[in-house]
Amino acid sequence: MDAAKGHSVCYCVDGAVSEDTACKIILKKQKGVAVCEGVSRISHIKNLANLSCGQITSLSAYEVRSLKSCRAAVVYDIDDFYAATEVKLVLSDLFGEERECIFIKGNTKKVMPVYEIDRQKEYDLTCAVAIEEDEFLKKDRYDFADLVHLVELLRAPGGCPWDRVQTCESIKSNVVEEAYELEDAIERKDDDGILEETGDILLQAAFHSVLKQEEGVFNANDAITGNVKKLIFRHSHIFGKDKAANETEALGVWDKNKLKEKHMTTFGESVAAVPNKMPACMRAQKVGKRAGKSGMDFLSPVSASEKIWEEVKELVAAMQAEDNAAVFDEAGDVLFAAVNTCRLAGVDCEEALRSATDKFVKRFVECERLIIADGKNITDLDGLTLDYYWVKAKDAFKKN
Repeated sequence: MDAAKGHSVCYCVDGAVSEDTACKIILKKQKGVAVCEGVSRISHIKNLANLSCGQITSLSAYEVRSLKSCRAAVVYDIDDFYAATEVKLVLSDLFGEERECIFIKGNTKKVMPVYEIDRQKEYDLTCAVAIEEDEFLKKDRYDFADLVHLVELLRAPGGCPWDRVQTCESIKSNVVEEAYELEDAIERKDDDGILEETGDILLQAAFHSVLKQEEGVFNANDAITGNVKKLIFRHSHIFGKDKAANETEALGVWDKNKLKEKHMTTFGESVAAVPNKMPACMRAQKVGKRAGKSGMDFLSPVSASEKIWEEVKELVAAMQAEDNAAVFDEAGDVLFAAVNTCRLAGVDCEEALRSATDKFVKRFVECERLIIADGKNITDLDGLTLDYYWVKAKDAFKKN
């Protein structure tokens, strides 16, 4: 390009100009370039490979990272080991490393599994790979589009009777169940479980998108597009003009953009938007956190804890008065005050309550085991005796 600044230059390439990476750069940067098109290398590769699929994506090895799911692909310009490795990694992810492909060098070709693409003795600019996916039910690798397609097949006439009658309402609880199963797998540090449950959650997303697609409301691509645009908008400290030096500032930018995106102008709107289908403890913590951003919050967890004792006194008074409606109301206030205290102390209330419940279960099981070991029945014991065994059970866990 430097030489072209002073006089005319003829730049020759092997194959079609439109397929050459260097030519693309030149045409983008230089004006007034005359193009004398050559013979397409891609056509030569396609003919040599004799692919049966009519929908073929073709691109240079230097652009292979942009390759998305497709029925068939031709990747050329595999001129060295590093390019071959990139091609192997991308095609392994899309088609499977065991999937057979056709490796082309000049006018020769040979069939090999994808994992052997970067195991050849030498490479040059004539090297290319052609590959096509197997029929749907025999594919080695599937993507989200395939998952959506599978749900469509199950919902189609002649598909699965159960899948065909489902609605968003009928399967809405499945989303929550699968999310809890994923959380449980994460807690167990079970990678195989995390893999499976992540897939189950994706299935729920695919199912709901197909149901709405059938209604003409939206499809899976609409949902994904909206999500990507939302993330770009909320990360304006990365993709926009906002700045964030740490995670706290980044979260502040996120919250600001979220309010703007949802056209919320008051803190009340934000608080009211917390889903009421959340677990009660989790929702209470989120409500308190959002309300606190307005400045309406306790000064510290200690000052928040004072509210617990106040609410407990009111609960006791309601119980003494045998006012069931007041007991219900004051019991909720006690729990909400406890959540606020834990929130300000930096505790995840849902996790803390779960941990406390698990601890109680273990101690109870141990307590009953000790009672049975002494030849007694737990239902026959008085309060003092039960307390004795309970303390023993607690001590047993402390020692371990």
